[in-house]
Parts: sequence; C-alpha cells; structure tokens
Amino acid sequence: MTDTLPALDASRIRLVLLDSGGANLGSVQAAFARLGVEAPVTSDAQRIRAATHVLLPGVGAAGPAMARLRANGLDRLIPTLTQPLMGICVGMQLLFEHSVEGEVACLGLLPGRVERLPESPGVRVPHMGWNRLQAASAEAASHPLMVGLDGRHAYFVHSYAYRGDANALATSTHGDPFTAIAARGHVMGAQCHPERSAATGARLLRNFLSL
Repeated sequence: MTDTLPALDASRIRLVLLDSGGANLGSVQAAFARLGVEAPVTSDAQRIRAATHVLLPGVGAAGPAMARLRANGLDRLIPTLTQPLMGICVGMQLLFEHSVEGEVACLGLLPGRVERLPESPGVRVPHMGWNRLQAASAEAASHPLMVGLDGRHAYFVHSYAYRGDANALATSTHGDPFTAIAARGHVMGAQCHPERSAATGARLLRNFLSL
C-alpha cells in the first residue's frame, strides 16, 4: 500500500533514540532516514533534554532492557521528560509499571502490567506477522498519532503485551486482543515494529514526529 504524506520540516526536529541496547537500532534509524530525519542514539542527559522527540526502541526481553536503562541512568531521566516520547515493541512494554517477563519493575509511565500472550490451538507464541490495527474508540481514532492508521496492517514480533484497555488507541488480535498503540499525554507506545511495517510504519513515525 502506498501512502502520500505531507512534507515534513525535518529542520525543526531534533530526534534522539535512547540507548536501550536493542539490536534494531540500525533499522529504526533507517526508517527515520527515509523520512529525512536523523536519529542519533544517545544516553547523554543534556542531549536528550534538548530533543524535540524521544524514541525508546527495544527488542529482546524486558529485564535486560531495563537493566541497560538503569546502568546508564535513563530509568531516572525518562520519567522527567516532557516532550513527545514513544516506545516501540519492548520499548513500549517498558513504559508500563511491571512486566511478568522476568517479573521486572518498569518505568511506570503507563498504568498496567505487561503479560505473556496466551497460547491456544492454532495460536502460536511468539506472535510473528502482520495484523490489523483497530482504533479502540472513535475518540482514539482521532488522536494525532492515529491519523491514517485505523484498519491498516502492521508487523509484530513479540511474546508479551499489555492486554488491558487503559489509554489504548488501537488494538490488535492474536488469539485474544491486546493493546497495539497507547498514549497518555506526551507518553506513547507502539507494540508493532514500525521500522518493519512499510507504509503503515512510515505513517506512524510521521505522525509521531508531527506532534
């Protein structure tokens, strides 16, 4: 699917990727480069505070990712940020209060617990593949992060997710529904991999940079 996006004034954007140790940093940087935006990786507090947009990427497990954030002091810095902040995949999971994966305390910026996806006949975990994003409500569909996303397909690779409905903008279903996109004020999360979601992912990242 093609998507015609309005021009993005990259000169006004100072984006940083937080150093969470994820192996997908290069592909996330490439996705932003396709939008004409540089995405340096940093754990420097001054540079992060000066950014207009902050992205928390992540792959792998919640425990090691949180350990990396604690080691470089980002666990204390992230809750003090006020600019648009978005976590993707495990980065989204770290925004919640707790993950049952390793029973680890997370950042607590979004209420709720991240749980393992349930398995059932014909439903395998990890969940890997393309799934439809469905707006959680009419109000959610009008959120700036959701522009052009309702009904589109995104690519997922995960075994854990937030399965409640608090702050949900979009849900997806793998056996049971889970929250695919969430937002609470300036804090946002996407369980999918936008860097691997073609036009849908480009739209999501573009919407984030427009906030």
